[in-house]
Amino acid sequence: MSVSSTDIERVLTATLRPTHLEVQDDSHLHAGHAGAREGRHYTVRLTSERFTGLNRVARHRLVYDALEHEMRSGIHALVIDARSPADAPIARPDGHT
Repeated sequence: MSVSSTDIERVLTATLRPTHLEVQDDSHLHAGHAGAREGRHYTVRLTSERFTGLNRVARHRLVYDALEHEMRSGIHALVIDARSPADAPIARPDGHT
């Protein structure tokens, strides 16, 4: 089964209720890499109240827990930028916030 950006957005929206969410499919950057055959590569940038007071590891654990099924169903690699509303805004790839 292949996991899409939409699948990831749906799960994270339902479980973490982010105020900001971006899911970027980076799979094309890993073409030819052995892991590319095992699943897709994604970057997730999100802001959620659920991350308030949590350190980076705990924030990542919440994201991985939310995506447990998707991780077993087609995600090979996941880059996570998880912030609370009090953290600095997430910069977009074009340099804007």
